[in-house]
Amino acid sequence: SKSRATLQRIEDRGLHPTIVEYLKTPPTVAELDMLCTALGVDPTEMVRFNEQEAKDLGLKKTDTRLRADWLNLLAEYPRLIERPIVLRGEKAVIGRPPENVEALL
Repeated sequence: SKSRATLQRIEDRGLHPTIVEYLKTPPTVAELDMLCTALGVDPTEMVRFNEQEAKDLGLKKTDTRLRADWLNLLAEYPRLIERPIVLRGEKAVIGRPPENVEALL
């Protein structure tokens, strides 16, 4: 529902974004690294720790993994990626809550 609400805000501005279905076309480690840079966050801030998959993997915010390890985990388990992520130019925001997207528009 957050992704749909964010998309609606974008479309209400007359913009027609390219939608990447991350489960059909998971981002690469390099793409995830670029998104982290555009978001200005560490990879852990893109992880959905409340997902069952994260719990099954024993992931915690306090884990002391290297950045590369987190990026590899997100590439391998794309369901863990926080969504939606909206990228415009070299800047990005996580559209949760949907109002966050206003910073890019």
